[in-house]
Amino acid sequence: MANPQPCPQRVDLPATLGAALLRGLRSTCPRCGEGRLFRKWIKPVDACPHCAQDWSVQQADDFPAYIGIFVVGHLLAPVVIAMIGTYDMSPILTLAIILPVAVAMLLAMLQPVKGGVIAFLWWFGIGSFVQERRDEDSDKP
Repeated sequence: MANPQPCPQRVDLPATLGAALLRGLRSTCPRCGEGRLFRKWIKPVDACPHCAQDWSVQQADDFPAYIGIFVVGHLLAPVVIAMIGTYDMSPILTLAIILPVAVAMLLAMLQPVKGGVIAFLWWFGIGSFVQERRDEDSDKP
């Protein structure tokens, strides 16, 4: 089991959940915003090369795929309805067009969504993460 203590390095922690999510969506470390979050397509690094945050304890599991399927399905549903209803395309032709588009959209959004889920887990201290927040004194000029 990894050490659940926060990393000792002084880094610029995100001020809000939105900032942490944006860092994760850009596939950078949600904690420092500097290091890369993934070593392969959807395989996170074991630790951030910049702030040494341990990412091996993340447990995003299948949730990023569920989010991707949900979003892609809701984006393409009106398109399918328009293709069949308005343009009177055959269901086979619609399927031949929509399936590759849906797969491409899902593959394109899977890594950013996984980064966002990892950032969400880290921000709230879910699982083996320790919740960290920016010091109030560091925000003052």
